[in-house]
Amino acid sequence: MYAESLDLSVASSPIQASLSALACDPAHSRGRRFAEAPAPTRNAFQRDRDRIVHSTAFRRLVYKTQVFLNHEGDLFRTRLTHSLEVAQLGRSIARALDLNEDLVEAVALAHDLGHTPFGHAGQDTLNECMAAHGGFEHNLQSLRVVDQLEERYPAFDGLNLSFETREGVLKHCSRAHAEHLEQVEPGGVGRRFIDRTQPSLEAQLCNLADAIAYNAHDIDDGVRSGLISMAQLLQVEMFAHYHQQTLAEHPGLSAKPRRLLYESIRRMLSDQVYDVIATTRQAVAHAGVTNADEARRSGPLVAFSPRMLARTGELKKFLFAQLYRHPQVMHTTGQAQQVVRELFEAYVAQPAEMPSDFAASADLHRSVADYIAGMTDRFAMREHERLTGFKLL
Repeated sequence: MYAESLDLSVASSPIQASLSALACDPAHSRGRRFAEAPAPTRNAFQRDRDRIVHSTAFRRLVYKTQVFLNHEGDLFRTRLTHSLEVAQLGRSIARALDLNEDLVEAVALAHDLGHTPFGHAGQDTLNECMAAHGGFEHNLQSLRVVDQLEERYPAFDGLNLSFETREGVLKHCSRAHAEHLEQVEPGGVGRRFIDRTQPSLEAQLCNLADAIAYNAHDIDDGVRSGLISMAQLLQVEMFAHYHQQTLAEHPGLSAKPRRLLYESIRRMLSDQVYDVIATTRQAVAHAGVTNADEARRSGPLVAFSPRMLARTGELKKFLFAQLYRHPQVMHTTGQAQQVVRELFEAYVAQPAEMPSDFAASADLHRSVADYIAGMTDRFAMREHERLTGFKLL
């Protein structure tokens, strides 16, 4: 299915100084779906990263919700800042494990390209709207963006990324969608969901970096917003540990709550990173794997220790109950869901309200989903007001 792997860097191209035998080597990439001449100064994964950064979908992430809607504050995280934080954490872990930093960065920067406006509220609503038409999965949509929806090159749709980057972008996939991908692309990125194997260690690493980043920045944003308090956080064992540790070393920070919060979060981040590095080294040694393909067949190897997993699980439960389900967040979530639902209904009823290339698609419902998923928060709100005459957000 894949074209011959022509897109390999020349011998003088910059490569990571030290790569584990378990790392994905761009010189042995499974290649791209459409053959391209090699870039003279970049390896395959560096080229992927650059294409992602220059894509339209990547720029849109700056105006897409993480937890708080874009207009609710200038300093809250967006999908773009979240992706940058995941890339930073991922590269730090990859460097310590001698995994491929360029691949980790490419996957991290692309993993949310298919996310809808309004965060998970938009995704869930769009999935409901598409229930009779194949559903909607944001991970699958991210793959769809890099494979089909980006229009930048004369010879192919999408960004024509390498197999390894695309494999990492498709973090989750239902069995039905995996089987469809396998029909279109035999032995491709959907195959592992059928065979129940793992993605590369770099992709596994990005999944954990994503979770680490979420917990840290949602604490910061939650406190900044006033929706969660320090007193509430101190009831969570994981946060309380780093808070107490910080005060023991820097008692003067009791009068500087923002610095105290930042230092507590920094220590929490660092310990999670060190835990992943140590646990993964132990898992790799125990598995006895010797190359990247063996690692894919060995079950998950990049992981938290059981103790850290339990502590992060408690923190996630706290954030879910106290932040994601906070009445103020739920109020805006309900309005966001209404915006997405009514946009979907309006475009299905009047396709001409969309740009002509979306309106002319043979698969109208999928085209509407593609159009809405690509919107920023503020554009979706403007479109909703234009089409309905009502301003909800």
